[in-house]
Amino acid sequence: MKTAIVIGSTGLIGSALLQLLLESADYSKVITFVKRDTGLQHPKLLQHQIDFDATESFQQYIVGDDLFCTIGTTIKNAGSQEAFRKVDFEYPKQFASIAVAQNVKQFLLISSLNASATSTNFYLKTKGEIQDFLKTLPFENVAILQPSLLLGPRTEFRFGEKVGAFFMKIFSFVFQGNLKKYKAIQGATVAKAMYTLAQKNTQGFHIYESDVLEELGK
Repeated sequence: MKTAIVIGSTGLIGSALLQLLLESADYSKVITFVKRDTGLQHPKLLQHQIDFDATESFQQYIVGDDLFCTIGTTIKNAGSQEAFRKVDFEYPKQFASIAVAQNVKQFLLISSLNASATSTNFYLKTKGEIQDFLKTLPFENVAILQPSLLLGPRTEFRFGEKVGAFFMKIFSFVFQGNLKKYKAIQGATVAKAMYTLAQKNTQGFHIYESDVLEELGK
């Protein structure tokens, strides 16, 4: 039985993933790193309330088999491009660097469809840069999940997602063939796909786009 490490466990995908991990027979321990106490209790759960900017105070706890990174924000919620980059690039980078040094086997990351370090869009460029960084690390396996527009109950209101989801429902018939990967996807489906990928014992660096995640998460 394995130990899972999760950052981003209070978000849309992370909270669904956490429940899967706690209910799973594949994991005997689930370690989470959070800014605030969630109040969640479970025999398997070990929650560390941390300052993400004080790496030296928690790095010794990043020990396990599979690290699931579902942390993420938006530029609007972060307040600036610099603050956004800290959450979506610097935090995953520091956890990944420590994890690989402490022999964590797998790193699974929630990215975004069309993420690329060469993108002119700051959001997609940042997502692409963390993908490229992870490719340089000697994990046994790195899985990059690239979902399309996410659906599901969030603790925070995201106006753009609400508008996008509304129009995607109206024009759902458009998302066929090569456009299938752009169809909106439930956060819980992505969480299930992430869990499934962690059990496959795949080797190397792999990117999974949204249409593949839809199939994996069924």
